[in-house]
Amino acid sequence: MSSTTLGNDTAELLSTNPRRKELVSYLGDFKAGCGTLSREKVVVVLGQWFHPLHYFPVFLSRLISVAPEIVMQTFISRILWQELGEGDPMRAHEKIYIETILDGDFGEQQVAEAPPFEATGRLVAGYEAASQHYLSGLGFLYGTEVVDLPMVSTIGVLMRRCTGKQDLPWVNIHVQQEPDHVESSSGTLSSSFTGPEQQQIINSAEEMWGLWTNFFKAIRTEILN
Repeated sequence: MSSTTLGNDTAELLSTNPRRKELVSYLGDFKAGCGTLSREKVVVVLGQWFHPLHYFPVFLSRLISVAPEIVMQTFISRILWQELGEGDPMRAHEKIYIETILDGDFGEQQVAEAPPFEATGRLVAGYEAASQHYLSGLGFLYGTEVVDLPMVSTIGVLMRRCTGKQDLPWVNIHVQQEPDHVESSSGTLSSSFTGPEQQQIINSAEEMWGLWTNFFKAIRTEILN
């Protein structure tokens, strides 16, 4: 490998990474294996998802603070702006998530105050650690955005099966904004990286996909036992 690698090559390597494909494949198995869950079981899923959802804007803020280039900071801030409602707190993703839950007749406290599973805690801790350095943070960011919609869609399917409600605003906002998020996260990789730098980004993305896979495995074990 040459001493300098174009950022676009980094994004391409990540987009075809087998660890990403493994997670997406597992999400399909997860949906099929769960079938139609009771409300009590769906609450478990929603409560565990709340933890990374709640922390993600913090992760983005921390990543902006360590990113060494204005281009990176700009693309990350675009995602953060959308996550926090594009200037309207009522449109922040967490707010829309809670409203979607209430509309489905789930209790806010059951979700927002659910104790994290061990795998959930490790996932959030992974984001926190990754945000301490921009290379690991970029790996976690890009890795998140290219699997976020499949993950959100998976939880949306479980909610629809349980409640019968087809219009889920929290899912809708992701469908609307995720193309922008993927574009922005790809933009953070538009700089040139050395071979070791590129490898650190890739390793971090792979770590993140593994943490998310374990997150869903832990939930599946809990709700199907």
